[in-house]
Amino acid sequence: MSVPRISPGSRRDVGVLTWAFAQVAGRVTGTTPPNIFLTLGRHRSLFRGWLVFAGRLMPGGTLPRRESELVILRVAHLADSAYERTQHRRLGARAGLTDVEMDRVELGPQAPGWSPRERALLLATDELHHTRDLGDETWELLRGHLDERGLIELVMLAGHYELLATALHVLRVQPDRPRR
Repeated sequence: MSVPRISPGSRRDVGVLTWAFAQVAGRVTGTTPPNIFLTLGRHRSLFRGWLVFAGRLMPGGTLPRRESELVILRVAHLADSAYERTQHRRLGARAGLTDVEMDRVELGPQAPGWSPRERALLLATDELHHTRDLGDETWELLRGHLDERGLIELVMLAGHYELLATALHVLRVQPDRPRR
C-alpha cells in the first residue's frame, strides 16, 4: 500500500475527544493510536455517527464476538484489506480464535474444522461479498442458526466491513504498529 491519501489527524484535526479515544483504543489493542480513528476522525460528525453504528455491530452486537470476528476476518480476506486483517487478527485472538482458525478463515467455508453454524456464517459472508445477495438455500441454512435479529445483524456486519475495507483502501490507511 502506498502512502496515506489522508494522513491520520493530530489532536487539533480530530478534536480532544477523538484524540483521547484513539489513545485509549491503542492501549487496549496494544498498538499505536488506531489510524482508522485518526483518519476518519478528521470528519468529526461522520466519525461519531459511524462509531456508534460500528459499536452496535461489534462489540455490541448479538452475535458472539468469536463469530463476528470470523465474519470480519473473512471479509478482510475477500476484500484484501491488510488493515482489517491485521487489526482483527489481534481482536480475534482476544475473542478466543486460535491462529489456526484465523489462518483457516482464508481457506473459506469449505475448509475442514468448522462447525455447521460457523460454516453457514462463512458461506453467507462469501455469498454477500460475491453477489451482494443471499440465495434462498443460504438464507434457509442461516435461519437454522440465527433468529431474525441475528440475520439482520449478520448482513449488516458483513456489509459494514465491506464498506470499511473500501474506505481503508481508497484512503490508504496504514495498519497500526504494535505498541512498544
